[in-house]
Amino acid sequence: MTASQHSQLIADLHRELNIPTDYAANTGLPLCEQVALSQLVVAQLDDAGRPLVLTQGASDALAAMRKSALKDGVELRPFSGFRSYLYQRGLFVAKLNKGHSIEDILKVLAAPGYSEHHTGEAVDITTMQCPQAEEVFETTDAYRWLVAHAKAFGFSETFPRNNSHNVVFEPWHWRYRPR
Repeated sequence: MTASQHSQLIADLHRELNIPTDYAANTGLPLCEQVALSQLVVAQLDDAGRPLVLTQGASDALAAMRKSALKDGVELRPFSGFRSYLYQRGLFVAKLNKGHSIEDILKVLAAPGYSEHHTGEAVDITTMQCPQAEEVFETTDAYRWLVAHAKAFGFSETFPRNNSHNVVFEPWHWRYRPR
């Protein structure tokens, strides 16, 4: 897909979902171009047996990070990786169908084209004892381990408490940035 096609698809999705035209300016979130599917690998299967897909670099770094955490007695359980623009749209539609307002949805989900999951370098992590995508993850040994060690593997927490993007605190969301 060309840059022009990416831009057109994002514009079309935003119109369809009624995303405010000043969304990018108001959040300060950068545009995240969807990585080519040929650049993705199956990092692992999630708890439901579905493939967790990332770039090769993010997959390798995640595997090394999980191995290191396990040596410290901490199990990291990734549950979400790459998402296409259309998958992100589906998440919005599901919330809209449940009666959520677009304003409320945008507090918990990035608009299509602005999710770091499009890059194949973002991963959501939980533990066996913690529900997925819940703030309570902050109280776990896994979160404390990530805060102390994730940077050594190229991962950083994108949406800490009171972040400048006005996105809810997401202690489970970590972004890999190749060194």
